[in-house]
Amino acid sequence: MSNKQSNSKYAASYREQFTTRGMIIGAIGAVILTCSSMFIALRISSLPWPIMFVALVSMFGLKALGNTNYNEINVTHTAMSAGAMVAGGLAFTLPGIWMLDPNADVGFGKLLVLTLGGVLLGLIFTAVLRKHFVEKAQLPYAMGQAAAEVVVVGDEGGQKAKWLFGSMGIAGIFALFRDGLYYGAKALVKPFIPAVSLNGNIMGTYGSFFGVWYSPMLISVGYIIGPLYIGVWFLGALIGDVGILMGGQAAGLFDAATAAAIKSSLGIGLMVGCGLGIFIKEILPRVKDIFGPMISKENAGDSIVPMRWAPIVMVVLAVLFTAVLDMPIVASIITILGTWLATTMACQCVGQSGINPMEIFGIIILIIAKAASGVDGNAAFFVAAIVAVAAGLTGDVMNDFKSGHILKSDPKAQWIGEVIGGLIGAVVSVAVLMIIVTAYGGEAFGSDMFPAAQAAAVASMVGGIAHLPAFLIGLVAATVMYIMGIPVMTLGLGVYLPFYLSATAFIGGALRFILDKTAPKVEKSGLGTIVASGMLGGEAVVGVITALVIAISVLNG
Repeated sequence: MSNKQSNSKYAASYREQFTTRGMIIGAIGAVILTCSSMFIALRISSLPWPIMFVALVSMFGLKALGNTNYNEINVTHTAMSAGAMVAGGLAFTLPGIWMLDPNADVGFGKLLVLTLGGVLLGLIFTAVLRKHFVEKAQLPYAMGQAAAEVVVVGDEGGQKAKWLFGSMGIAGIFALFRDGLYYGAKALVKPFIPAVSLNGNIMGTYGSFFGVWYSPMLISVGYIIGPLYIGVWFLGALIGDVGILMGGQAAGLFDAATAAAIKSSLGIGLMVGCGLGIFIKEILPRVKDIFGPMISKENAGDSIVPMRWAPIVMVVLAVLFTAVLDMPIVASIITILGTWLATTMACQCVGQSGINPMEIFGIIILIIAKAASGVDGNAAFFVAAIVAVAAGLTGDVMNDFKSGHILKSDPKAQWIGEVIGGLIGAVVSVAVLMIIVTAYGGEAFGSDMFPAAQAAAVASMVGGIAHLPAFLIGLVAATVMYIMGIPVMTLGLGVYLPFYLSATAFIGGALRFILDKTAPKVEKSGLGTIVASGMLGGEAVVGVITALVIAISVLNG
């Protein structure tokens, strides 16, 4: 690989980073990944992070063409991955409309307006928030770190590359035999490794998913993020499951339904409170630097590109949301302002935990809009979908920007790649969703064919917060704790998520803590992070390949 130097502060010149061939590869990959992501999100209610897969595809594709560099690879995989989480934001929210009314009539035009609206808002807030979260706050962004490691070590070869690709292969094979590979009803690879170990007695008695998920990827995320964030995350899991679900019911304080409502509402409140704390402590004192480019031509601030067009776009979107999507004007304004909050929370959450609960952010803003404007019906789902698309895009691409920061890529080149991939993702994801609705009917959502669990949660939350006092307690407590310097986003995540996810991530953080204490040379040499990056990448790549096979089987079925 030829990693040419230039006189700029970046490793390669802009023209060497943002190339026509790179964008062609990125655009083709964005179409494929958006299709597969829509199907996998609806089919198995999850979505593998695309960054490891696209980093490898970009690296091998561009190296095959010759005379490439780290930065061209990075810009290409930024474009390629952008559409995946656009599809996720749509799939995790909008099918709730058909779950409530299988005959609902939602036209292509409305879907395109809301999806493009979410993408445009995501692009705006990515541009203005990147510098704070990637450079100044220096959040871990485990996926982004791992992708940069793969590009550098994969190119250099040698012993480190053997460790990287060896661990990647082992994790990939493990994931394949854990999940299996299916083409329709036919098992191409039969699973024989259990996916998760759950305590049936605890789950049956208290409703807690108490156990461990056998996931090399999540263990690796915990390792890369490190003991502090993971420790706080696991503390949240103990509070939510051991304290509220088990302790509350065992003490006779709550019944099962109340305990579950308190757990979920407290977790959501903590995450929203963290978002408010970020605003108060980090964003508002620096609002001129962050948002100055929207009103001042001279003030470059923190933005990647000039942003004086952004307020005009927001006004146009508010009008379109009201005129085309039948949202009350107050709800349209709250949606746009709420997306600012949601994308901020997504940046923080992905940076600290590697998880982006985009549908939860959509639910949060939906509830606020519903309380303030009475928005209801399809328009309520539109609010959640717009926010989820923007939060999904922003959170995902921050991993790419973390890789770019490590590799010294030009963020402007990356952002333009994000624009291309995001817009492609918007059009393709809407087209795929409409094809599914036309082919299978609205009743397919919520069925065995397309369970779409996240969209079902959105549908159930249209009525509001399940336990308002717990939500308010979490909101106030998290705002105060964040201002005091406590990493409370992962605390809320631990309270909200099923216990087995938190326990698995905790294993990785504990391993990092033990190695740091007993074998500091391992981490100092970078070997621990290289192996963790390989394991993370192996499961992530297999997840994307599985999604592609499922998508092809559904299209041919």
